[in-house]
Amino acid sequence: MMFFLPRLTRARFILALLLVFAGVSSALADEAAIRKTLETRFNGMQIDSVEKTPYLGLWEVRVGNSVVYTDSAANFIFSGEIIDTKTRQNLTQERIDKLSAVKFSELPLDQSFKIVRGSGKRQMAYFSDPNCPYCKRLDKDLAQLNDTTIHVFLYPILSPDSLTKAKSVWCSTDRAKAWTDWMVSGVAPTAAGNCATPLEKNIAFGQKYHINGTPTLFFASGRRVPGVVSLADLNRLLDEAPAK
Repeated sequence: MMFFLPRLTRARFILALLLVFAGVSSALADEAAIRKTLETRFNGMQIDSVEKTPYLGLWEVRVGNSVVYTDSAANFIFSGEIIDTKTRQNLTQERIDKLSAVKFSELPLDQSFKIVRGSGKRQMAYFSDPNCPYCKRLDKDLAQLNDTTIHVFLYPILSPDSLTKAKSVWCSTDRAKAWTDWMVSGVAPTAAGNCATPLEKNIAFGQKYHINGTPTLFFASGRRVPGVVSLADLNRLLDEAPAK
C-alpha cells in the first residue's frame, strides 16, 4: 500500500531532512577542522576522536585514554573534570571509563597464566611488570581474594630486567607459584627464560589498547582500572555483573 503526503507536508518533511543533513555536515566539518587545527598546533599529535558534548558548547578530544575539551575554534584546551552538579556525577570519568573499557571476552587469555583462589568463579585480568612496586603492593591484596580467577598478563615495560624476570616466570614449571614467590615473598624466579613466551604479543596488545602503566586491571563487567585498588574495591568490582 502506497502512502502519500500532502504537498505542504512533503515540503516540510523535505526541509526537515535538509536541516538534519546540514547539521550533520556542519558537525563533521567542525570535527575535521578541530582535528586539523590541534594536530597542526601540537606537532602532529595523534587524536583518536573528536566529538561534540551536550554541555557548554565544548568538544571532547580523546588522545589514548585521556580526554580534554576544546572550543569550536580549537583556540583553547580545557583539561579537567566536568561534574554534573544536579546528580554529582563525574561526567569526564564516566566517559573515560566507557572509552577505555575492553570486553573481557576480547582479552587474549591464552597469553596469560591463571592464579585460582577458591572456586575461581569471579574473573579478573591483571597486567603487571615484575619490577613494579605498586604491583607488589597489589599482589598482597590479591592473595586475600576468595573465589577468584586472576589472569596474569606479564607486561615487562619498566626495564630490561623486567623482561628477564618475566621470561623466567613464564618458563617456570609452576608460573603462578614463581610469580607469587617473587611479588609477595621476594624470592626471584630461577627458571631459564629460553622458552617461547607471549610477551611481545602482550606488549603489542597493551599498545593497541593504551595500557600505559602497571598495574592495570580488567573486570568481567568491562571496566578497566589503572593503579592500585583497595581490597574492598577489588571485591566490589569483581562482584559487578559481567557485561552483556
